[in-house]
Amino acid sequence: MTSPGHRDAVRTGAEAGAGAGGGRGQGGGEARRPPPRPPLPAGVARRRALPPQEAAPRPPLPRPETGTCTVRSGGGMAPVPAPVPAAGAEPRSPALLPLLLPLLPLLLPGRAAGLEVQRKFLSPTLTNNFALDGPGSRVYLAAVNRLFQLSGGELALEAEAAVGPVLDSPLCHAPQLPQASCEHPRVLTNNYNKILQPDPEQGVLVVCGSIYQGLCQLRSMANISTVAVRFPPGGSDSVAVFPSMLNVAANHPNASTVGLVLRRGGGGGARLLVAATYTGFGSPFFPRNRSLEDHRFENTPEIAIRALNARGDLAKLFTFDINPSDDNILKIKQGDKARHKLSFVRAFLQHGAAPLARRPYAYLALNSEANAGDKESPAHSLLARICLGEPAEATLNGSGETKKLTESYIQLGLRCGGAADAFTRLVSVFPARAAWRSPAAPDGPGPPPPEELLFGVFERAGAGGGRGRPQSALCVFRFAEIEETIRAARNSCFVSPAAGMVTVLDSVVQGTGPACEKRNIQLQPEQLDCGAAHLQHPLAIVNPVTATPIFTYSGLTAVAVASVNNYTVVFLGTASGGLLKINLDSAMEVISRRSISVAYGEPVHPIMQFDPSDSTYLYLMTSYQMTRVKVAACSQYSTCTECLAAADAYCGWCTMETRCSLQHECTNFTGANFWASVSGGVQQCPSMTILEPEINIDKENPALIIQINGTIPNLNGTNISCDYGNNIHTVARVAGDYVNQFIYCSLLPREKYPAFPDDQDHVVVETSLRVNNKNIIRANFTIYDCKRIGNIYPKRACTSCLSARWKCHWCPSAYSCVSNHSQCEDVLRMEQKKIDCPRIVPAPLEPMPTGVSRNIMISLANATFSKETALECHFGTDRTVEARWVNSSAVECVHVLLHTSEKSHHFPVNLQLKDKPDRFIDSPETMTVEVYNCATGSADCSQCLGREDLGHRCFWSESSSSCRLQTEPPQVSEVCPPPEIRKIEPLQGPLEGGTLLTIRGRNLGRRFSDIADAVRVGAVPCAPLPHRYVVSETVVCQTGEAPEAFSDVVTVNVSREGKSRERYSYVLPVVQSIAPPNGPKAGGTRVTIRGSRLDVGSELRVLINSSKQCTDLSRSDSTITCTVPAAELTAAVPVCVQFENKSCASHNITFKYEKNPVISDINPKKSQISGGRIITLEGRGFGLVQNVSMAVRGIGREHTRCRVHTDTAITCPSPAASNVTVGSKPAPVDFYLNGHLYTDERSALDEEMYPEEALHISKFSLGYYADPQFSTAKKEKWIKHHPGEPLTLVIHKEPDSLGLESNEYQVKIGLISCEIQIVSDKVIHCSINESLSSAERQLPVTIQVGKFNYTIAMLHLGGGETAIIVSIVICSILLVLSVVALFVFCTKSRRAERYWQKTLLQMEEMESQIREEIRKGFAELQTDMTDLTKELNRSQGIPFLEYKHFVTRTFFPKCSSLYEECYILPSQQLSSQVGSQVQETHPLLVGEWKIPENCRPNMEEGISLFSTLLNNKHFLIVFVHALEQQKDFAVRDRCNLASLLTIALHGKLEYYTSIMKDLLVDLIDASASKNPKLMLRRTESVVEKMLTNWMSICMYSYLRETVGEPFFLLICAIKQQINKGSIDAITGKARYTLNEEWLLRENIEAKPRNLNVSFQGCGMDSLSVRAMDTDTLSQVKEKILEAFCKNVPYSQWPRVEDVDLEWFATSTDSYILRDLDDTSVVEDGRKKLNTLAHYKIPEGASLAMSLTDKKDTTLSRVKDLDTEKYFHLVLPTDESVEHKKSHRQSHRKKVLPEIYLTRLLSTKGTLQKFLDDLFKAILSIRDDKPPVAVKYFFDFLEEQAEKRGITDPDTLHIWKTNSLPLRFWVNILKNPQFVFDIDKTDHIDACLSVIAQAFIDACSLSDLQLGKDSPTNKLLYAKEIPEYRKIVQRYYKQIHDMPPLSEQEMNAHLAEESRKYRNEFNTNVAMAEIYKYAKRYRSQIVAALDANPTTKRTQLQHKFEQVIALMEDNIYESCSEA
Repeated sequence: MTSPGHRDAVRTGAEAGAGAGGGRGQGGGEARRPPPRPPLPAGVARRRALPPQEAAPRPPLPRPETGTCTVRSGGGMAPVPAPVPAAGAEPRSPALLPLLLPLLPLLLPGRAAGLEVQRKFLSPTLTNNFALDGPGSRVYLAAVNRLFQLSGGELALEAEAAVGPVLDSPLCHAPQLPQASCEHPRVLTNNYNKILQPDPEQGVLVVCGSIYQGLCQLRSMANISTVAVRFPPGGSDSVAVFPSMLNVAANHPNASTVGLVLRRGGGGGARLLVAATYTGFGSPFFPRNRSLEDHRFENTPEIAIRALNARGDLAKLFTFDINPSDDNILKIKQGDKARHKLSFVRAFLQHGAAPLARRPYAYLALNSEANAGDKESPAHSLLARICLGEPAEATLNGSGETKKLTESYIQLGLRCGGAADAFTRLVSVFPARAAWRSPAAPDGPGPPPPEELLFGVFERAGAGGGRGRPQSALCVFRFAEIEETIRAARNSCFVSPAAGMVTVLDSVVQGTGPACEKRNIQLQPEQLDCGAAHLQHPLAIVNPVTATPIFTYSGLTAVAVASVNNYTVVFLGTASGGLLKINLDSAMEVISRRSISVAYGEPVHPIMQFDPSDSTYLYLMTSYQMTRVKVAACSQYSTCTECLAAADAYCGWCTMETRCSLQHECTNFTGANFWASVSGGVQQCPSMTILEPEINIDKENPALIIQINGTIPNLNGTNISCDYGNNIHTVARVAGDYVNQFIYCSLLPREKYPAFPDDQDHVVVETSLRVNNKNIIRANFTIYDCKRIGNIYPKRACTSCLSARWKCHWCPSAYSCVSNHSQCEDVLRMEQKKIDCPRIVPAPLEPMPTGVSRNIMISLANATFSKETALECHFGTDRTVEARWVNSSAVECVHVLLHTSEKSHHFPVNLQLKDKPDRFIDSPETMTVEVYNCATGSADCSQCLGREDLGHRCFWSESSSSCRLQTEPPQVSEVCPPPEIRKIEPLQGPLEGGTLLTIRGRNLGRRFSDIADAVRVGAVPCAPLPHRYVVSETVVCQTGEAPEAFSDVVTVNVSREGKSRERYSYVLPVVQSIAPPNGPKAGGTRVTIRGSRLDVGSELRVLINSSKQCTDLSRSDSTITCTVPAAELTAAVPVCVQFENKSCASHNITFKYEKNPVISDINPKKSQISGGRIITLEGRGFGLVQNVSMAVRGIGREHTRCRVHTDTAITCPSPAASNVTVGSKPAPVDFYLNGHLYTDERSALDEEMYPEEALHISKFSLGYYADPQFSTAKKEKWIKHHPGEPLTLVIHKEPDSLGLESNEYQVKIGLISCEIQIVSDKVIHCSINESLSSAERQLPVTIQVGKFNYTIAMLHLGGGETAIIVSIVICSILLVLSVVALFVFCTKSRRAERYWQKTLLQMEEMESQIREEIRKGFAELQTDMTDLTKELNRSQGIPFLEYKHFVTRTFFPKCSSLYEECYILPSQQLSSQVGSQVQETHPLLVGEWKIPENCRPNMEEGISLFSTLLNNKHFLIVFVHALEQQKDFAVRDRCNLASLLTIALHGKLEYYTSIMKDLLVDLIDASASKNPKLMLRRTESVVEKMLTNWMSICMYSYLRETVGEPFFLLICAIKQQINKGSIDAITGKARYTLNEEWLLRENIEAKPRNLNVSFQGCGMDSLSVRAMDTDTLSQVKEKILEAFCKNVPYSQWPRVEDVDLEWFATSTDSYILRDLDDTSVVEDGRKKLNTLAHYKIPEGASLAMSLTDKKDTTLSRVKDLDTEKYFHLVLPTDESVEHKKSHRQSHRKKVLPEIYLTRLLSTKGTLQKFLDDLFKAILSIRDDKPPVAVKYFFDFLEEQAEKRGITDPDTLHIWKTNSLPLRFWVNILKNPQFVFDIDKTDHIDACLSVIAQAFIDACSLSDLQLGKDSPTNKLLYAKEIPEYRKIVQRYYKQIHDMPPLSEQEMNAHLAEESRKYRNEFNTNVAMAEIYKYAKRYRSQIVAALDANPTTKRTQLQHKFEQVIALMEDNIYESCSEA
């Protein structure tokens, strides 16, 4: 199976590897491939590739079960044909194809994995190969029976072809072999692609498949659905065909084939290298040794080079003979084929590693299944090399022969790993150029130079890795070593034989001999490399080249390599559909790895390729999917540290954009330090250090000094500032050199300091360095305030002050903390120790009884206070007492009286300054005094007396049973009552002891020492636990071991003994059984252990397999219940029941772990929103499951409980959906088996992967749809029913997508079920046979589906006999009334019948007229389209106007009327030749400026000076604004001035553009404050007309090159279509038009007439001209002139008035034909114009036209005739002449004029294609000539909007529309005469107005609110407008997405436009015209120049005065008139 083709034969390094085409057939790794899947619906195959977030991956597919025999790549036995899927059915699928999970891409660890799936294309059948064309613009994908051509990048389907299944038999030759018939039956056989190789030079794609014994086709690369070269050719040029020419590829689905297109230098034609596995498929059935043709398989070589010259002699196509006697093949002898199974992996080209490499070598990577003992090839993985001969060789050896393939063939083994543990099977290879420093090589200063390497993935045959996949490894080989080995081998064979190094392959047919032999010759380098005919060949090297694995993994299938930023990046595909990316350093050590799941469960094809046009994308193929993966997802890293620490060679930190990006995505990435790569490590990350990061709040004018570190470009010359957040910036400047950059920055203003937190003396401020309006690095600094320390730590203010992080000082006099020591005299500085602070010396105080007064002594250290300083003792919140100085270092608190109601309470002791209540003397270690209360917390004697240990003087009063304060010392020691034991638990424990026995009671000791050895159970001691002892109340002890079972009381002996009432028993627990005995290894099984006395003891553990605990324990006397943990393996494991952590109480009890249950599918896959639908789970192993629940992720409200039915079936009700929109994507479903989330035995993500990659991906999904809707048959809400009768209900069901079965519906009437009998898509029938009786008269009819319950109606039960009597009476009355009514009705209806018949006749007549008219219109619509296209296919040149005429007509559209005397100069009377038209001239185009000579010097100097002024930007802007402010400066003057300025500045378009932009900015400022959407809507200012002119100049070349042709064709088409029907010469109305107002609303019968006309003019003599018999003679003349002069510009045509038309009725009679003459008919007092019908001119009449001698002045232009006197086709019908209707008219059939509106549609349909072409041309962007002016101007508008905060996209859209489509294109569409030299009639003008209106509507944003009353001109294109609107928006988006233009690029473009049309215009005339305005408004301009400071400073007003002085010189009085 070949694969991606080779782009170019001569390439190096990684390119060669990427393009080189090998691939492997289904052989390699086929066992891993999932079975094929069924065909998808037709639509699926053709859909576009979905964007990443939508591309639904396929579900995992099971691997082939045991029993499927597939041929592994080079399997070790004769291949057994695997069961090929039944042909015809495209490859079959297993039942397991659950709904594709749409949410899977969202759950994939896509971006987190460092890779990103960008595009996918899903194939309906199993994929085989893919290839890229040279530039990567197309991707070719070959699948079973299908070929797809996809667009590069988007993977959108461009073309596809079906290439199977076909009728075939392995016993028959291909049907293309005419001489070989076949009597064997053929069956439908699937076509597996084997070779897919593009040959760009010939433009063909070589496509070979497994059918017809390996037949190839040559398909077109431009469109693969077409066959480029039919081979063998049929018909007359058939060629002799042999089987070997047809049988190219392997003919079995699983056999491998690789191919490679080879190009010969010097035009020698292409060749195809093919290597195919010998299959033997069908060969036993062929007769042996008879004829050459029939040895199909024996004659197909393993390796061959075949001719591939599709343009040459087809008789040689696919042949491999290089001369008559030799074939260019390598073929193994028939007898040896079984021993040499070759399975090919890849073919690729590789230039030699030597620098002087000639042509590239062809390499084949393959696996050989040779016997291990065979001398030829002990290695499994082989690399074979073939030399591709030079074209020059043909002349060197003189014979014209090229080297045979076998002469240079040499193979050597590749071994990955050591001899003992080698990975022997080659899976995938990739040649690449990368740097590799060998371990032996010394470490140089820089990276090692890149060299040619071969990367290979190998697997260990047979050994299973993770999840049953083979272990695999990546190895690297040097091509230099391979080439050296080859040279050494040839040398040892022929020059200095070395035993056992190389052998000759004697199993090859074309080989030379059995052994090497020494030759007495010196081998040339060429012969050492490539062998020679006289040397033995082919050769095999015995010892393999060995490499050490650099990476191992399970299930690798593919490799691709890129060298990036001194790293080698290796991409590895896996068997589970994953893609790994590992980054290697120059020593080939793995430094990082990432992974992504591409296609869940589908193996990656062995060949992956980088996109040739953008190497940051990788193409890879899985079983059913073509994928384009972005090699790095850098944007996931948000910080520089994350970015560089990720060690992804592709990613680096883009400093100035503060993002992680690929290198080429970073602006200025080529500049120094703009982009930091991974190689420099995290230390390169840009950062900044603030040199003084701690700032005192009181410091004056603080500033920040910032040191810049890491990768940052030179900041000199950039706009930098410091950003403090909240929009606070301060100015910054750069200092220091480039290596050490420093930034000086002002601190933010004092008033903007952030607030301090309440409990802090400082605030941390973040500042960022802002460069060019972007924060690039940040750091923190601290602002501190010493004064706050005393408030925050009032109890240790001085200590905190001196130990603060800041420079703070303590001021004892003020008793406060200060930042500046100058603020205090006796300051304590930070240098002094904090022990210098005045402070309390902590000392223990004796506990105090509550309510007893006492004095407390406090010692002070460093007390600098005088004795007069008043102090207070402070005990907590508001307790203060007086303090008395004892001496200078001691204070006494007098009469301290404290109270507490608690057992004891600690009060803090502090001293505070009396006059400063919130200032305390420091108490670094808080001193407290304990106050106790004897009456609280002592319930018995032991507790009371036990307080003595705490220093509490309490005694027990037996009389009052209370504890009291002891006021005097006790006389004797008190004794408490004996212990009292109230409760013991537990009451039983095991014999081994260890039970924690809890004893509760009273007087259980005063302290622990009392009871340490005092507790016993009978005679067995129980050891108390000190930490569990509660004085007097509780003792917890651990029981000792008992020799036998017994029961006794518990005793506690504390000077006196106490006994328990209950007895504690030592027992022996017994464990008997466990149930269930087995469960899944996922755990979660709830087991019950049975036995006796299982509830004994205090602690119980159940251990599974002696290590893991059983959880959630509960127990009783006879049972223990717990949940089993998970296990790794399936096995029976021991269960240990352990009491008190002693030995196991259970023996020989085991629990067996079984395989986990497998859920294979769920059905149905849809649910109603209300939930409750029964979902059935299919699978196996459900018998092990105890409880199941189902949850729908993100949608379901709760888990629902499921039921297990059998080992293979579970049912679950679907959860109700809470937040779902109907029709949204199916949601993932999770199942919890035994409380554990179900995951299948996933192969997609290995256990070796990183945790973030092991994300749970649900395999199943459930789609939610709206609840079904039901109603009764007639939608009634009440149904009446009589009791006792059977009831059948018909319920209507609205269509839904749920596909409910009949058993899912339940219908009830009240509580009685209605039996359902029929269920269809729309109706449900149900019946009740039992009697309905109810105390209630009404019963609800409800229908239930799952949890959805709906009452559709109420059933009303009828009454008894009374109701029947009433019914009979009512029926009788109704019968009488009916008879009367029937009689009346019959009489009336007869009368109505007669009236109806009459009306019907009238209607039928009218209907037939309308039908006739519409049929005719429709027929015209069909035929005209073809007619018109034929007629317009004329090769006539388009009469474009020259640029100068285009400019003058566009700039001065009103020229002829407004400035007649000025702009149209009288021309000489032309001779009476053809083209006697007045030539339009223009003073701006005249070569010389016509002024009297005596005025010339002054005026030329004045105009020159004036020109200089106009070229001054400040002057020109002031000049324009000054004129615009004048009220009498009208709109016409503004437009004229703008056009004159454009002409005057045409030579300096870049200057003109800058003026226009400045004026536009002023205009935008003015309109932005009002309504910005109205800007540029009209042309009311000078700048708006300037913009129109600028667009006209810039768009002219686009208009001429791209839009001109479709526009001209549209005008011709409109003209043709109008002329096809009658046209009223006077009103101008026509049968065919687009404009309703110009529609001829009469059915005028017109017949065409073909006239033979002769006319000596326009280069032709005679023509046949088509006219209508209703045409006037002027109309006929126009058609004749058009026919004769169609290739001549209109301005050179004769006019109708200048020609005569003469009809030769007979050979003697002739008539001059005129519109009016004596024969004209008069109707209704009006003359009718003469027509061809009037003169009765027959078909084919002969006419002559000639130029008239004298003009016929009797008749003015026809359309100017008075309608009161003349008419042509129709009489006027307006009200003024209504009374004049003739008698004839009154007899005319009455036809609604509206029916003729269908003709508008007919005309529109005919012209639609031309209109579409025009709009597409206008709104498309040519790659070769992008609209730079439009891009530049639109960017300008966007920039202006952004500056003004205008974010509304509609406003921008309107601005763009007003500036380009409405300002330029609509003007052109309405005025074709601006562009072409043509005649624009009024009627064409009207049609173009409709088209222009459609264009305007397409560009506008407001929706068209159209109704039946809307004008037809708007309705006509209403359907197309939305489509056109999309095109407009796409055009705007494409413009927006174009790369922005710099000013230099735009200026260069404008300068080129100026240069192109240099000297076309007389700028002096334009200047003189502008000067007239300057003169008219002289004073206002001077005033404006004076008022503007810039113009005043440069004294422009004086220069202006000079101009006027020069121009207004006295002489000028005579000149100014000139």
